[in-house]
Amino acid sequence: MNTKARKVLIADDEPDILEILKYNLVKEGYDVTTAKDGDEALEKAKQTQPEMVILDIMMPRKNGVEVCEILRAQPAFKETLILFLTALNDEATQIKGLTTGADDYLSKPISPKVFLSKVQSLFRRIKEPENAIIKVDGLIIDPEKFIVEYNGQEIILAKKEFELLYLLATKPGRVFLRNEILSQVWGNEVIVGDRTIDVHIRKIRQKLGIDCITTVKGVGYKFEI
Repeated sequence: MNTKARKVLIADDEPDILEILKYNLVKEGYDVTTAKDGDEALEKAKQTQPEMVILDIMMPRKNGVEVCEILRAQPAFKETLILFLTALNDEATQIKGLTTGADDYLSKPISPKVFLSKVQSLFRRIKEPENAIIKVDGLIIDPEKFIVEYNGQEIILAKKEFELLYLLATKPGRVFLRNEILSQVWGNEVIVGDRTIDVHIRKIRQKLGIDCITTVKGVGYKFEI
C-alpha cells in the first residue's frame, strides 16, 4: 500500500503516546502532524488538511468530541476520516463519539500492529470507486449485476437487503448510524418503522450464513468479515 501521500493528524495530550503513534505511522510512510490539545488540533487540521484525524477524548482546551463536532461542521472535513483513540471505553462515551461523526473508536492501550491495521483499514474505504465490485474472503457483491456470491454460490437477496449489505460493505469497519441507513437505503421521503433495519439485517445474516454484520448497540451496524 502506498501511504506516502496520506496525511494524518494525531491529537493527544500525552507526549509518549504522540511519539509512539507518530513513530509507527512514519515508519509505514505516512505524513504525520501532531497536536497536544484540542485548539492546536483544530489549527493544525486547518493548516495541513489531513486525510485522517486521530483524536484522544480527554484533552485540554477542547476535548476530542468537541474537536470532532467542529470539524464535521465544516465542509472541508466532511469526508475526513476521524478515529477516536482513548482510554475512555464505556458504552456511553463510544456512542457519543460515533454519533458525533467519528468513523471508528479504539480503546487504549493498543498494540502498534492493531493500531496500524485499523488505520490501513480506514484508508481502504476511500480508495474504492463508486459502484465498485466488492470482493472479500469469498464474498462478492456486484452492484451492477445485483449479484451476491459467497464461495461460488449465488445468494438471492431482495432489493433493499442488497442495497443495505452493499452500503455497509463499501466501508468495512465503519459504523453506520441507523438514520444514515434509513436515509441512504430507503430515502427521506419513505416512512418505515424503526424495526425495518433490524428485520433486513436478520434476513441478510440468515441468507449469507456468515457473521459479517456487527450490531453496535444503541448506534447502528458495521460490516466486518
